[in-house]
Amino acid sequence: MINAGGTYTILGGSRMPPEVVEAWVEASKSFVDMEALHRKAGEIIAEVTGAEAGLVTSGASGALLLQAAACIAGKDREKMKKLPHSEGMPNEIIFPGWPGGYANCYMAGGARIVNVGKSQVDFAEEEIEAAITEKTVALGYIFFTPIGEEPLKRLIAVGKKHNLPVIVDAAAELPPVENLRRLIAWGADLVAFSGGKDIMGPNDTGILCGRKDLVESAFMQACPHNLVGRALKVSKEDIIACITALRRYVSLDQKERRRRWEEVVKYWMREWADIPHVKVEIIYEGCTEEGKYVAQGWPKARVIVDEKALGVTVNQIGQTLWEDTPSIYVITKGSRRGVIPGSFTINPQLLNDEEVKIVVRRVKEVLLSRKG
Repeated sequence: MINAGGTYTILGGSRMPPEVVEAWVEASKSFVDMEALHRKAGEIIAEVTGAEAGLVTSGASGALLLQAAACIAGKDREKMKKLPHSEGMPNEIIFPGWPGGYANCYMAGGARIVNVGKSQVDFAEEEIEAAITEKTVALGYIFFTPIGEEPLKRLIAVGKKHNLPVIVDAAAELPPVENLRRLIAWGADLVAFSGGKDIMGPNDTGILCGRKDLVESAFMQACPHNLVGRALKVSKEDIIACITALRRYVSLDQKERRRRWEEVVKYWMREWADIPHVKVEIIYEGCTEEGKYVAQGWPKARVIVDEKALGVTVNQIGQTLWEDTPSIYVITKGSRRGVIPGSFTINPQLLNDEEVKIVVRRVKEVLLSRKG
């Protein structure tokens, strides 16, 4: 298939660059002390993120489970042995808004979720403070750039006031690459990123970074150790590939990446400009000025269709492209960023030059086949 949607887990995440694949293959040829490998990888993560410590995890979701386990058990081995059964011990994590389906990751680590406020951006510090009890072990936050920046800083201030760690799910919040360091710099105690999205490591890797004591607790409870995170195994190949991808990622020219995406979208706009009842525009999804945009806010093409004139809906267009050979995935759902009624969006992020041309041809054929 051709992925013109994004780095969705359900579509396989991202593509590993050749040097990352090479590192994965090379690692497969050797044996290694996994404890030592994890710790060396953690040192590199700490260096890249500015955190005290780091850990390669089984996806960002694995990092969320370990966040919860670390905050509940700390360095107490008796508590660790009981998790995820946390009855009788402090186990509550307070979230502004509900953390959606990812609440299950925290609960699998033993946490009980306490929800306050209307959403992750619409809450008052007083609401958070009123929910804090002797059972509270952490404040949690699902972070989105840029709308979550000011609310997260407010939550961190509450955490510091009450000596509670603030744990953050920032799985898909790259780019901007600055997020790798600034969430920790703001004072977050544990931050989770996906290793298989824009970092372009294996889809089943994640990065946990933050306070040394909490990361150490997370590692004590993760594979190769026999505690609540045992099932979250990360292979030697994944660790090496994830770290290789991370080092590569921070060395990339982000402005050049954005320039190429813009060129691709403008190429599409020229190629589809004369299709009847169709308008194509470039969108940046929340960008307000240079360097200020939502995570994943790279240039995309928004294709606006006069559904009545063409006699077809954008969902039908998306389904036709999906049933093609190769399948082409575009974003037609209103729940996705950048989609408005009567439109679908096409993301150039993951496409190679050949795929860019295939998308041009097939979208044009599908739209022109509708006579209206």
